[in-house]
Amino acid sequence: MQEGQFTQTTHSHDHEHRSDTVILPAPTPWPMVLALGIALLITGMVTQWVISLLGLILTLRSIVGWFYDIFPHEVHVAVPVQTGVMTISSTRTTREQLPVSADHRQILPVETFSITSGLKGGIGGGIAMILPAALFGLLKYHSIWYAVNLLAAGGFVSWASASTDFLRQFHLEGLLAATGIHAFTSVLIGLLYGAMLPMFPRKPILTAGFVAPLLWTGILYSALGIISPVLNARINWLWFVISQIAFGLVCGFIVNLHVKVRTPQFRSLPFAVRAGIHSDLPIEKDDQ
Repeated sequence: MQEGQFTQTTHSHDHEHRSDTVILPAPTPWPMVLALGIALLITGMVTQWVISLLGLILTLRSIVGWFYDIFPHEVHVAVPVQTGVMTISSTRTTREQLPVSADHRQILPVETFSITSGLKGGIGGGIAMILPAALFGLLKYHSIWYAVNLLAAGGFVSWASASTDFLRQFHLEGLLAATGIHAFTSVLIGLLYGAMLPMFPRKPILTAGFVAPLLWTGILYSALGIISPVLNARINWLWFVISQIAFGLVCGFIVNLHVKVRTPQFRSLPFAVRAGIHSDLPIEKDDQ
């Protein structure tokens, strides 16, 4: 008993003198083998007994192997450790941020796009989105009014069972309803682009033109059956994605043309902090 204790103490004492290593449990495959064996045991119950036999063999072998990895002493390995200073940097330079103070983790955005840029981007993207929609109606239904009336049908209960010939014709009330729905949605998404575009990584126009439309289309695809069953039954999702990409590219391009303005959070800071004269943060000096 005393000899075993002395051996274990000496073993730990040797590890403490190795300051350039860290002691970790030795890698072992037996937990994975045990999981595979149990899985084969259960699988054999609904297939063949041979599979259960193989699972039993793997299970027993893994139990024995894992036992000897722990008893009488747990197996460890010494992993070399290299100390040094690691500089963490980022290539995301599209959004300048300002820490509030050294005691807070909050980071305030310094610049963002104005509301006007979002409005202009939404209007421009909405106009660009009309072209693929009209082209789709012209190629498939030989009418540019099909997409207009289909959008308006989402707000008209009486148009729920309208025929294709009816949707191909010009209707003033359909044009007015579709214009209102499309304008409101385009402006709303344009404002969202203006607020989120500074948060995107590099190449924000490509992100706004492809990633955001695909995400928006996926959300709408799962919910359109509840929002508007008429649109869900007749919409062509390929052309819808093309229209959304056209909106995202044009909207992102227009928004990105505008000059960024200071955010309200930055303007509310003391003048000395905004001017860079004074800050509660510790000043880091570059190594000479």
